[in-house]
Amino acid sequence: METFVFLGFGVDAWITIVTVLSMFSVLLFTKLRADLVFLAAVGVLYVTGVLDAKEAFSGFSSASVVVIGVLFVVVAGLTQTGVLQWIVKNLLGQPKSYSRAVTRLMLPVALLSSFLSNTTVVALFVGVVKMWSKKLGISPSKLLIPLSYASGMGGVCTLIGTPPNLIISGLYENNTGEAMNVMATTIPGLFCLAIGVLSIIAMRRLLPDRKAPESDFEDTVEYTMELLVPSDNKLIGETLGYAGLMDVKGGRLVKMYHFDRVPVPINANEFIMGGDHLVFAGHIKDILELTKSHGLVAGEEVINVGIKTFLSTVIMIAMVALSAFGVMSLLQCAFIAAAAMLVCNCCNANQAMKAINWDILMVFAGSVVLGLAIQKTGIAERLAFGILDTCGTNPLVVMTAICFVGTFVTEFISNTAAGAIFFPIMYEAAEKLGYEPYPFLIALMISVSSSFATPIGSPTHMLVYGPGGYRFSDFMRVGLLMNIIILAANILIVNLIYPLTPLQ
Repeated sequence: METFVFLGFGVDAWITIVTVLSMFSVLLFTKLRADLVFLAAVGVLYVTGVLDAKEAFSGFSSASVVVIGVLFVVVAGLTQTGVLQWIVKNLLGQPKSYSRAVTRLMLPVALLSSFLSNTTVVALFVGVVKMWSKKLGISPSKLLIPLSYASGMGGVCTLIGTPPNLIISGLYENNTGEAMNVMATTIPGLFCLAIGVLSIIAMRRLLPDRKAPESDFEDTVEYTMELLVPSDNKLIGETLGYAGLMDVKGGRLVKMYHFDRVPVPINANEFIMGGDHLVFAGHIKDILELTKSHGLVAGEEVINVGIKTFLSTVIMIAMVALSAFGVMSLLQCAFIAAAAMLVCNCCNANQAMKAINWDILMVFAGSVVLGLAIQKTGIAERLAFGILDTCGTNPLVVMTAICFVGTFVTEFISNTAAGAIFFPIMYEAAEKLGYEPYPFLIALMISVSSSFATPIGSPTHMLVYGPGGYRFSDFMRVGLLMNIIILAANILIVNLIYPLTPLQ
């Protein structure tokens, strides 16, 4: 089957190309669910023999996919115990404009991502940003893309901030015997981050104003607490409307249960019974006032919120610290943290399961498989060498071309894989041109972590895709321009900080 070659690609490569292009066309021009489209694409690659069964289903067992799924449980514990609400109030504040909001969000996220896993940082901040956006009166979709972008740009500011930096610096040391400084990318990374923040502010009109499909439900989850009607309460027999429990100061009634968790519709004429469970959405302090004004009783979760908030915070810090210092892998830490959240009752099993976004996991697993197909069939490497052959001998042109291709390829495969694929290409190109490879590789580190134009270009994009209610094309509107802007900033700053030096 692979004996047939056209334009340098075999049959398997062409099947992969057609499948990927068809998938993108369907996502761009139809309203079909992204998870179903990705599943269909994987099915095509499996049925046509491009991938075997193990490869076709490898995305579902991928460590990165499992980590994201487990982190949803960790975030559920942080949400239910009020940690995320505390971060909204004390870290992000109450900026008066969108420009200040973007700056207040992107800078701390980038700082954390310089030393911690980008996926971890974004997973922890998605819930925070959704709540914060409601507080500011800004659509979450206006802030979640900047959140993901900030994590990626922050990650390149140190060698330990993102896997491609570690891979490229390790390969450089293997080839030269010289180790890169851990802060080698700091100044170029900070410059690109500053340009990125300014670009997002300037292009804010291109950011979509979407409403996530589950946003109505989220309004009833992120600030909810349950109050009970004791059997001797004076309001028993009265209606919800008469008792003034429909809309209360700082919140509203969103769910009501009779007896053994029998749900009833929220209606002003609904009678109150002893033992009723009333679920309110709003600010904790205001809702707790109902225990005094209406004689309601706080459920166990509300009474223990202080202890559980402390426990969930300790669990989160331990998870981040153990993974950051290499004591255990992020996957191991995430599993332990999720189990601890459940054991300590920071969230229950039902809340944990509801917190997992299975659509996102399906799409991300599919993107991992497509990336494998693109690597296996040689598409990425063939594309890179093809462009390199047309660049001539100008080192800036060669550097720019390879960085451009690297940025483009990472829209379809992981940046870690792109770093490994493009290192030998960039290294050999620099040596053939007679220049030290060091500046070329610094530029490569930034470029392979600068994929902004598709939601499958980064795991963090997939984390915000569902919560933001985005369409596939939303990332392209702002992302294509961001790719060009950051590429230009990257080439400019790297050549200023690390001038091209002829080989000795």
